[in-house]
Amino acid sequence: MDHLRFSGAGDAIQRQALEAIIRSQPVLMEVLQGLRELGLPDHLLVAGAIYNHVWNSLTGRPPLTGVNDIDVFYFDGSDIGWDAEDAIIRECAARFGHLPIPVQVRNQARVHLWFEQKFGIPFTPLNSSGEMISRYASRPYAVGARLHPGGDIDIVAPFGLDDLFSFRITPNPALNNRSLHQQKGESLRQIWPELTFVPWPEDQ
Repeated sequence: MDHLRFSGAGDAIQRQALEAIIRSQPVLMEVLQGLRELGLPDHLLVAGAIYNHVWNSLTGRPPLTGVNDIDVFYFDGSDIGWDAEDAIIRECAARFGHLPIPVQVRNQARVHLWFEQKFGIPFTPLNSSGEMISRYASRPYAVGARLHPGGDIDIVAPFGLDDLFSFRITPNPALNNRSLHQQKGESLRQIWPELTFVPWPEDQ
């Protein structure tokens, strides 16, 4: 298969291709529809559930290869206590518990409360779910999607989609994530050897 057929194709074509790939995966569509029904503020289906499915689709691998969970972001700054987030987590567990892989949902308005303690990297508060994906260690991971009431899929991709469709793991120095960029890149290449890994800049 020509897995690079959308590389360099331009943003409009790549967005159309990504939407078609997402719509072809029933599990992803069920999550998007469920999130729309739940009405979580500023919600996004993000990360590996999307980019792994793109790579699987373009290389002819089974649809859920490499997908261990489905990450969901929402942003609710009106209550950043754990109890409020836990209530949403439980609600989503009830809604999506029948799926073959777990759905992991987190309020991005709370990330600054625990991120530095967990990862050892300073983290300023976020203003949206989309801003969180702009801080991912590597650019092809920075992609999210939501389903609008009319059925349109909104694609959020702060760095565009060419790294994703070029199978290119490019670093994003927004945070000091050198080690995560390296470790995850090596892990992903074990599953998708078609990937090209771009090292972290030496001066950062």
